[in-house]
Amino acid sequence: MKSIDISGEIEQTLERAFGTDLRRAALEALAIEGYRTARLSAGEVAQVLGLDTSIEAQEWLAHHGVELNYSMEDLEADRLTLSKLFPDASK
Repeated sequence: MKSIDISGEIEQTLERAFGTDLRRAALEALAIEGYRTARLSAGEVAQVLGLDTSIEAQEWLAHHGVELNYSMEDLEADRLTLSKLFPDASK
């Protein structure tokens, strides 16, 4: 496991801001930033945070004010996939 060396004064400041479990706070901050910048998928966020599913990760992210990474291109790709899977549904 990797660690970061911080001085006692900085550690106290961080603990006041983020709580005493700085390891968890750092993981959560990295997960949020990774998802916001599209470096991590919802599934990877779930894995990092020990959640069971990407749906749980999306709920966790939403609870933390992070918007869903879903572009117009994603919507179009999903629409095309659904039309192939359910061709009669569009009639």
